[in-house]
Amino acid sequence: MITTHPQYLPFLSLLLVLLFPQLFQTSNADVGTAAQYAPPYLPTDCYGSDSSQFPSSNLFAAAGDGIWDNGASCGRQYLVRCISAAQTGTCVPDKTIQIRIVEYAASVASQPSAAGTTMVLSQTAFAAIADSSATSVNIEFQQV
Repeated sequence: MITTHPQYLPFLSLLLVLLFPQLFQTSNADVGTAAQYAPPYLPTDCYGSDSSQFPSSNLFAAAGDGIWDNGASCGRQYLVRCISAAQTGTCVPDKTIQIRIVEYAASVASQPSAAGTTMVLSQTAFAAIADSSATSVNIEFQQV
């Protein structure tokens, strides 16, 4: 039989309060899907024909309906990582990129590799997190 010593109860309670939250991983990120699109990338709904809108890294994307927010998403930056895909081994493990929204997915000049995704990434951005032969991937993304 186990006996409890009352003098240890405050210590055990404090320990439980401090350690219990560590058992559950919390995240401020959202989960969605991403496809890719090829050039031409101009003009865009966000910045027209201004080529300075693109980051020098070429890590940019078009926003799908879920995050477009009537154009308010223009210029927003997101941390994006591939978490899964239909084919195992598609995602680049432990790779997170920062992208900038420059376009509305429904308006891209070239056909995206998949329709209805949360984001349509530039070819460079997609290849940075996944095998570029994939049609779409599941992503975790967080606005920065």
